[in-house]
Amino acid sequence: MLTRPRDVVGGIASWTRRWNAILPLLAAELIVWLGFGALLPIMPLYFTDHGVGLQMLGVVIAAWPAARLVGEPVFGWVADRTRRVPLMVAGNIGAGIFLFLPLVFVGVVPFTILRALAGLATAMYDPAARGYIADATPPDRRGEAFGIYGAAQMGGLLLGPAIGGLGATIFGGVGFIFVFGGVSSMLAAAAIALRVRERPHEVGASTTRTVDVTELGPQRDPIPITRPAVPRPPSRLANRWVLAAILFTIGGNFAYGTYEVVWSIFLQRLGAGLDLIGLTFAMFGVPIIVLSPWFGRRIDRSDLTPFLVAGTVIPVVAALAYTVIRDPLLSVPLILIESTGSAIGGPALYTLIAAGAPEGRSSTAQGIVGASGTLGFVVASLVAGAAADINILLPFYLFAIVMTTLSVGGFVVAWPRLQERAAAMARAEAGSTA
Repeated sequence: MLTRPRDVVGGIASWTRRWNAILPLLAAELIVWLGFGALLPIMPLYFTDHGVGLQMLGVVIAAWPAARLVGEPVFGWVADRTRRVPLMVAGNIGAGIFLFLPLVFVGVVPFTILRALAGLATAMYDPAARGYIADATPPDRRGEAFGIYGAAQMGGLLLGPAIGGLGATIFGGVGFIFVFGGVSSMLAAAAIALRVRERPHEVGASTTRTVDVTELGPQRDPIPITRPAVPRPPSRLANRWVLAAILFTIGGNFAYGTYEVVWSIFLQRLGAGLDLIGLTFAMFGVPIIVLSPWFGRRIDRSDLTPFLVAGTVIPVVAALAYTVIRDPLLSVPLILIESTGSAIGGPALYTLIAAGAPEGRSSTAQGIVGASGTLGFVVASLVAGAAADINILLPFYLFAIVMTTLSVGGFVVAWPRLQERAAAMARAEAGSTA
């Protein structure tokens, strides 16, 4: 049966109405990640070309997350007690400035300071943005919302390297990429300032809202839709949901810290050029763009456990597989497999954090969990540089061990709450079919 153009337009309009509250922020996230995506493949190579050795490269890379480790809990707390839009705007403006300046100030010390300042700026933006999305989205649609959020990020990661590579070719150097990274953050700041509407979010106040079914498009039946039951949020931040999310996040970010230090160098030693290195960064975004919103919808209506398991097992298996390849082209299918794990695990993890956030404390919870992940990133960055100096494959083994261990701990901590949520989902499903 052919789909009529009117149905397509109606579906797009319905989708736009459904996510109208967060669409401007999602657009800004895409713009930000265009700049990040352009910079990620070339930064380690740029730093090493300007006199930074492998061990010190870990220190330079770690400066960004180290600043976030301090900044995210603080700015998350602030974001729950003041207006979020100015924080998001200021954070993007700061990031734009400090992402550009390594082109001007060169050396280990300037690189480290500028990375730290850029990390502090993004720590101002991220908890406010994620808290805004959590508060602007009904509890039974948060998995899907964060799936779309991840897809927006990966859209930038997919297109950013291509834009950066094309610009570097046209303008004859990497200078374009740093300028593009800075300008992207500035444009995102402008988009947020002009289009994102401030929302009330007082501490302790209820953020639950009634969803008008008209925002879901025309309905066949006026009877209200039965949605899966979502357990009430806890009253304190110290709870099993948040603790488990911290463990999962540290493990996942240990991977990101490892790869940011060694990935480009690892592929370069296998014989890859900058074009293939950039392609692998772009390919990482494809499964997340395509699959993350879909998995988010499934998560909103299903047991979280299998999604968290897949989000752990797939990246660990991929990390071990990287150690046995000898042709750099084989990294492309492997990175697509690994990214599929992230497309599954990302929305599940954000749902876990949102479930553990007391009412009115969304940004604080996001900041605390984000800081814990930053800790994993810092440790991984420092360890990966030293480990790679011994053997370039050693960081991959370390990541697999760390992520597996912490994820097992996360399951142990969260298991009673995961079972309660699964039981509530099953009861709601049984009630709707009775």
